[in-house]
Amino acid sequence: MPDAPPRHEKYERLIKSAQNRSTVKVAVAHPCDDVSLQGAIEAARLRLIDPILVGPPDRICGVAKKGGLDIDGMEIVASQHSHDSAVKAVELVTTGKVEALMKGSLHTDELMGAVVSRQAGIRTARRISHCFIMDVPNHREALIITDAAVNILPALADKVDIVQNAIDLARAMGVADVRVALLSAMETVNPKVPSTVEAAALCKMADRGQITGALLDGPLALDNAISPEAAAIKQIASPVAGRANILVVPDLEAGNMLAKSLSFLANADAAGIVLGARVPIILTSRADSLLTRLASCAVAVMVAAARREALSAAIGEGIAR
Repeated sequence: MPDAPPRHEKYERLIKSAQNRSTVKVAVAHPCDDVSLQGAIEAARLRLIDPILVGPPDRICGVAKKGGLDIDGMEIVASQHSHDSAVKAVELVTTGKVEALMKGSLHTDELMGAVVSRQAGIRTARRISHCFIMDVPNHREALIITDAAVNILPALADKVDIVQNAIDLARAMGVADVRVALLSAMETVNPKVPSTVEAAALCKMADRGQITGALLDGPLALDNAISPEAAAIKQIASPVAGRANILVVPDLEAGNMLAKSLSFLANADAAGIVLGARVPIILTSRADSLLTRLASCAVAVMVAAARREALSAAIGEGIAR
């Protein structure tokens, strides 16, 4: 087996690829601490995003001054507090002024509450879901893990959208062969284990064109999803087994444990994005490194670019008709 790339090489390659796309206008909701403001500034310096800072101006300017951060020339939309920042950031989406949202120093629930609001939110017909893009040392490809942050106990219909969101993300990132492993505790269908039955149903739905753009297989245990040796030992003949680049977990608890195990035991980094809304949402953690924040921005840039291209193609097809 070829040597794995150096640590962070996958994220650095992703950022370089995003820099070849158009800069994306992003509403940064409540960047009122050093970490979130610095991330937005650095992403702007790398020409990934053109940020609009949404928050109390005095607090933003105070953070910038204390940290020696340069925000000259950046647009600030004034808000009164964190909840107001979330609402005003979402308003920038509804008025067409931005193509993405970025979480600042407010709670995730505050931002997502504004996103899914029935009155002024930015939901679509697609189920909203979260993807971790994991840069795991000694693993050749970035791993997309979904959903470990939004959907607690998704039903089968929810998982259709969760899987499709992840496939669309992988394709936007330029992954040529998207291979989806539907994870469970075993690789055989067992009626007593609902995740195995749902995995089998999702595979058949893909066969019928209800999920598109990737190869699906499942149920698969984690080892035979990512290890060719484990798949061979279990005699699983599949183009996905041992080579998956998307891991779909049964529920949020399993996904959260998997992602955090990789982060804390395997020293992996976890960029995060929320999909299924009208725009991609860059969802970062307070513990994220600057590089991880930049990788999250890069992913949003590529998703926004893919949406522009799809819209342009649809308009062109409509004109041709």
